[in-house]
Amino acid sequence: MADDRTVARWFIDLDWLEQNNRSFLALAQGCLCPKCLGRLEGGKKQFSPADLLANIRDCCSKTPEFFIDRPPILERVFRIFLANGNQPLGLEELSEQLAERRGGAPQRTSTEVLFRLLGNERYYGLRQVP
Repeated sequence: MADDRTVARWFIDLDWLEQNNRSFLALAQGCLCPKCLGRLEGGKKQFSPADLLANIRDCCSKTPEFFIDRPPILERVFRIFLANGNQPLGLEELSEQLAERRGGAPQRTSTEVLFRLLGNERYYGLRQVP
């Protein structure tokens, strides 16, 4: 039988966030570029999660500030999912993308560490694909 860590795929579970009284809008709003944040705050239309995901993927994630070195690992993982439109990723893929986005630091976060962090995560709604 395959190890759960090698087959598990993860994503932002919008339903989990809602069921646990967490706001995807509030979490994602902190990741918007200034231009998009202004559009969100100045607009009369409420953005849907799908609209936010598409906007962040197509605009905000392309700015140099989006993947800054300072946030904790889980914040960076959350931003990776935002940048890819919340497409599920395996732990190896997450580890590679974290390494790519560290600004030249080739260190990788091991799949074992990611598995433990994601398995206990209760803030960003990061869950295994059922």
